[in-house]
Amino acid sequence: MRARVLVTDDDAAIRTVVREALRRAGHAVEVVGTLADMRRSLRSFRPHVLVTDVVLPDGNGLDHVPELIAEYPAMPVIVLSAQNTFMTALRATEQGAFDYLPKPFDLAELTQAVADALTRMPTLGEEEGGPHEDLPLIGRSPPMQEVFRTIARVVSTDLTVLLLGESGTGKELVARAIHDFGPRRRAPFVAVNMAAIPRELIESDLFGHERGAFTGAAQRTAGRFEQAQGGTLFLDEIGDMPLEAQTRLLRVLQSGEFSPVGSARAIRTDARIIAATHQDLPRLIADGQFREDLYYRLNVVPMRLPALRDRGSDVGELARHFLDRAAADGLPRKQLDPAAIRCLERHGWPGNVRELANLMRRLAALTRDPVISASLVQQQLGHLGQPQPPLVPESAELSEAIEQHLARHFAAYGGDLPPDGLYDRVLAEVERPLFRLTLAAVRGNQLKAAQILGINRNTLRKKLTDLGVGPAVRRNDLGGD
Repeated sequence: MRARVLVTDDDAAIRTVVREALRRAGHAVEVVGTLADMRRSLRSFRPHVLVTDVVLPDGNGLDHVPELIAEYPAMPVIVLSAQNTFMTALRATEQGAFDYLPKPFDLAELTQAVADALTRMPTLGEEEGGPHEDLPLIGRSPPMQEVFRTIARVVSTDLTVLLLGESGTGKELVARAIHDFGPRRRAPFVAVNMAAIPRELIESDLFGHERGAFTGAAQRTAGRFEQAQGGTLFLDEIGDMPLEAQTRLLRVLQSGEFSPVGSARAIRTDARIIAATHQDLPRLIADGQFREDLYYRLNVVPMRLPALRDRGSDVGELARHFLDRAAADGLPRKQLDPAAIRCLERHGWPGNVRELANLMRRLAALTRDPVISASLVQQQLGHLGQPQPPLVPESAELSEAIEQHLARHFAAYGGDLPPDGLYDRVLAEVERPLFRLTLAAVRGNQLKAAQILGINRNTLRKKLTDLGVGPAVRRNDLGGD
């Protein structure tokens, strides 16, 4: 569809390349550099779609989105921003923007966003307000930007979310963000770690029990489902749940009701479910350790959190954040030498963000110098006394990086051999980011992804299912506008 598109950005170079890209797509394009000029063009040019930057010479473009939508309700607004934080993505959605693209953006992605905007009306967000950005959802890397955008799109829904990723990547933090910035924010957020509960107590912990239901049940106790009524129930490490408890959980998700242990009365549940695991659920299903029907009940909106080694450009910002937080807790304030940041960026981070947070706290507490050097970082990275493989140079080939990662993997077993099935596990580790990044690059177009990868489309689909990898969630995947 040929449309009129108004682009507002204070960068003349960006205005030029965006104008040419959209014109090549067949649209009539007008570009301006200020909010005042945008207002004039809205009246004279009457665009079908508005593309606007956030920071403009005469104000904040994002702050004006609600009134623009009120004045031009049929005009979708696409927000561009170099302030690519979680809160920017969330505010763009809450203010009613049709889409949010972090800078630097791909011109094909912007062209597609305009095309999508022309086929659907924007959905207005929730009311303004809510918690401030005191959560370390930090990152300007492309993988984290995709996480931010997905959170912003599901936060106002009640869709079940399945968080996937290695231990220490921040799955509970994301679950809390979805709760704290959503409509259930004033109700409880209840987290339960399925791996930490004895098998014989799981049903009682989840669904509660009546007095006398079993030996030691001296009084009625509400379970996690009842505690989370009206709020969010976060089922962490769902892959460690015993099969018999999985069956009970599946019945509750299907019926929306549960009964405490020792009771015949049914209680209607009203809790949003967010589950998380570091395990390969399709492999557990194949091994008969996880129910396939439960997997599909939980896997409504899958969200894979990137490992810290896949978002190296975020390490410095995260490290400084954790040092600031340590100082706020009373530890000495420290700064990082640029060489120390480069050292952190080249580390493999088997413990992910959790390992980085602990390292920064340890450095703040134990080092005397106000500036943390690269040698101090290297010394503390070997703090556990295990031999550390050399850091992977920035210019290393992929095979070298994989070799260093495997060396750390073998070292983690303290001289013992890893469990059987190492080949398949390593192959999956390589294939997951390959498929995930390829899908992100083509905005979920599986046909194009298969062409780029040089494999059959059916093979791609089977691989995506086996690896638990999916394309980025888009509005039409959520059943909304």
